[in-house]
Amino acid sequence: MKYLKSLSLLFCLAFVSCQYSGKAQPTTANTTVDFNQLSENFLLQIKKGQSTELIQKTLANTSVDALDAALNTNNKRVAFWVNIYNGYIQVILKEQPELYKDRGSFFKKEQIQIAGESISFAKIEHGILRKSQWEYGLGMIRKWFPNRFERKLRVYKKDFRIHFALNCGAKDCPPVAIYDWERLEDQLNRSTRKFLSATTTYDIAKNEASVTPLFSWFRGDFGCKRGIKNILKTNDLIPTTRKVILNYRNYDWTLDLENFIEL
Repeated sequence: MKYLKSLSLLFCLAFVSCQYSGKAQPTTANTTVDFNQLSENFLLQIKKGQSTELIQKTLANTSVDALDAALNTNNKRVAFWVNIYNGYIQVILKEQPELYKDRGSFFKKEQIQIAGESISFAKIEHGILRKSQWEYGLGMIRKWFPNRFERKLRVYKKDFRIHFALNCGAKDCPPVAIYDWERLEDQLNRSTRKFLSATTTYDIAKNEASVTPLFSWFRGDFGCKRGIKNILKTNDLIPTTRKVILNYRNYDWTLDLENFIEL
């Protein structure tokens, strides 16, 4: 089934490439693209060291309405946007690693071409995957006026597990997996458990857990301290939630690309 879907996608990509070899235009209603399969192939080709130019062209030349119609479930949206985010981190920083020296500007720069728009990594993370959260609101304040692109293409509901799937290029980021919307629940559970197991230590004598600073930066997404402790307990990383002290580790921002994992 995956083979047939990939073959069908290749024909669609070839068609789109012929149609838009000149000035970029939106795809027509008669052109059907499996955008989830496209996002998976994007990462797969990056992993294999192959060109992704045709895929990037297809993503740029589609329309917001076509993408909205194709990503018609929450799982499809989450899987697509996580793959797109992680893929473009690899593509852009492999070509221009010097951009990572000013990370604040890098994540806010509108440098990703999707559906006729130039968008930023911040837009994908905070606007689309976190459902229009204000970047500096600790997960407790929503953006007031998201634009049409964001309103049409953002997820239907927030899921804290995306924080353990997004890879921003740093050494302490979760590794890059290729997310399949049909297996998404299992993949997100596994990525969460793997990441938290690797970044959490518990001192039984002090009843103290050292955890990733992601829990602090996006605390509202996790349900604040009570929610964080419940997540740790659910993943068997602390024996109890009662009076556990949370210490947030420092984050290693050293650039570390091609950190792939199978899930």
